[in-house]
Amino acid sequence: MIKRILLFLVLNFTALAVGGLFTGTGVSSDWYQNLNQAPWTPPGWVFGFMWTLIMICFAIYMAHLFTSKTDRKTIIVLFGIQWVLNVSWNPVFFYFKAVIAGLITISLLTILITYFLFRYKQELKLKSFLILPYFVWLCIATSLNAYILFNN
Repeated sequence: MIKRILLFLVLNFTALAVGGLFTGTGVSSDWYQNLNQAPWTPPGWVFGFMWTLIMICFAIYMAHLFTSKTDRKTIIVLFGIQWVLNVSWNPVFFYFKAVIAGLITISLLTILITYFLFRYKQELKLKSFLILPYFVWLCIATSLNAYILFNN
C-alpha cells in the first residue's frame, strides 16, 4: 500500500508541477489581476495549501481504490483523464487566457471527480472522504472560473 501511495503522490505532484510551469506569473500577471474576480476568491497562499492537501488525500484515495478494485484498467484510464484535465487547466486559463475553454476543462474535471466520489463510495466506504477536499475545491474553482467568464 505504501508503494502505491508513493506512486500516486509522485504522479499527483508531477501534475501540479507541470501545470505550475504554465502558470508562471499567471496569478500575479496584469491580465489576471485586472480581471473582475469573485468576491469569494481566496488569498493566493490558500491555493498552494489546498492543492497540497488535495493531492495527498487523492494519492491515498487512489491507492486504496486501486487495491480494492479488480477493474484496474478503468481506474487507471480515469486517473489518466483526471491527470490530463488537471494539468491542462493552468495553460488553458493562464497561458492562453482562454477563460471559456478553462471553464470547460475545470467543469469536466469536476464531473470526473464527482464520478469517482459517487461511483466508488460503496467499495471505499469512509475512505471516500479522502476525495472530498478535491471535490469541494473543484466546485469553488469552477465557480471562480465561471464568475470571471460572466463578469469580464
